[in-house]
Amino acid sequence: MRLTTSLRIASLFSLTAFAVACGGSTPSGLSGADAGPVDPSGTGTTIVGTEDPDAAVPNGQTDSCTKIDFVFVVDNSGSMSEEQQNLGTNFPRFVSAIEAFRTRSGLPLDYRIAVTTSGISHTITIPDQQIPGFPIPLPGQTIVETGENGAFQLKSSCGMSRRWFQKGDANVAQNFACVAKVGTNGASFEMPLEGMKRSLVDRVTDGTNAGFLRTDALLALIFLTDEDDCSTAATSFTANDDSCVPPPPGLVSIPEYLTTLDTVKGGGAAGRSRWASAVIAGPNDCDSSFGSARTATRMLEFVRQAGTNAVFSSICAGDLSAGLTSALGTFKAACDNFQPPR
Repeated sequence: MRLTTSLRIASLFSLTAFAVACGGSTPSGLSGADAGPVDPSGTGTTIVGTEDPDAAVPNGQTDSCTKIDFVFVVDNSGSMSEEQQNLGTNFPRFVSAIEAFRTRSGLPLDYRIAVTTSGISHTITIPDQQIPGFPIPLPGQTIVETGENGAFQLKSSCGMSRRWFQKGDANVAQNFACVAKVGTNGASFEMPLEGMKRSLVDRVTDGTNAGFLRTDALLALIFLTDEDDCSTAATSFTANDDSCVPPPPGLVSIPEYLTTLDTVKGGGAAGRSRWASAVIAGPNDCDSSFGSARTATRMLEFVRQAGTNAVFSSICAGDLSAGLTSALGTFKAACDNFQPPR
């Protein structure tokens, strides 16, 4: 959470671009390892799901991937107010895109969509602050922040009877737009990786998110934040500000989160083939006509270590159509290379 003006997203993505990306008529010939991140400028040619839906699967093979479980981890700190409004406006287009998605054998995608936040409950101690020109330090304080701790959103006012939407539900686009507005009163230290981990492990174990994950589905993670990740195992720590510099004690390493995801999806190389991720954050301390973002160093490293099943796009682009098209391209490629459980 910062006092600077948050990014203004003029248009999250184009419905036309996504329609092409998820089953449109423009051929690309891309499949499997050929699919990858698009050019961040939006001029790249990699698009998603463009195989001819009427084409037969070679040698009578069945699709290896017909299901995707989407998890959105959205920054709900105070600097995300403009993004929050725009997400609610534009998320229905994402639903339209996945509704249009067809597998190589022409089957519609069996999808689920859940939303959680970057908010983790913790206690922060602010030390005494010396203000230039002020004769004595201002007294420190202790702040208790609460977060969703990985719980998926459940809003009956948004037509939800469970903590996710799925193929066949009524009014998914409209209701997703409603639940996607997670608010801007979340914890000031953003912990999207920890929020992701708790949503798939802790909140499944205690029953909160139980039933969402399917062993035969690709897990597709989408992170959206204008800060770096500051995921720590500590429940209380001292900090001068919310920059995560220096990091608090107990900062969880990136490999630990990768191993968690691999394990959730079955472990080892097979587990790594069953999840994919897209991060939309700051590639550097960037400013644009839409606002500013801090360098998401840890999120960049997460994508780097995750390998070909992950992609990073800049939140400072304002219009994020290229970033989300790239995300779907990555998910499509991961789906093509999915190793189903035996």
